[in-house]
Amino acid sequence: QVQLVESGGGLVQAGGSLRLSCAASGGTFSAYVMAWFRQAPGNEREFVAGISWSDGTTYYADSVTDRFTISRHNAKNTWYLQMNSLKPEDTAVYYCAAEDHTEEIRVAAGLYNYWGQGTQVTVSS
Repeated sequence: QVQLVESGGGLVQAGGSLRLSCAASGGTFSAYVMAWFRQAPGNEREFVAGISWSDGTTYYADSVTDRFTISRHNAKNTWYLQMNSLKPEDTAVYYCAAEDHTEEIRVAAGLYNYWGQGTQVTVSS
């Protein structure tokens, strides 16, 4: 019964920044890893960034490392994706996700139990 809700998507020019938020609600939330995925039309859903609930360890896709930062506020059951130096190729629907069965940060979407509805991020050139 836990639900995740993303917010913060929108339209931004290349080189700009955007911050996405994900909030868990609707039940007892217990997660080992919180993550962000994205999916552009015609593409597979791809892992963007993940963070460990326990120690804050992070992992990023090569395409976003050094530009994006994932963070979390455990007490609020909330996590964020700070996106800087945005590029047109970052345009996609961004989904937050979480899993409650392993501490390992995995990139496979099928390993995540909880998903948000997605928020559109559009980067203009």
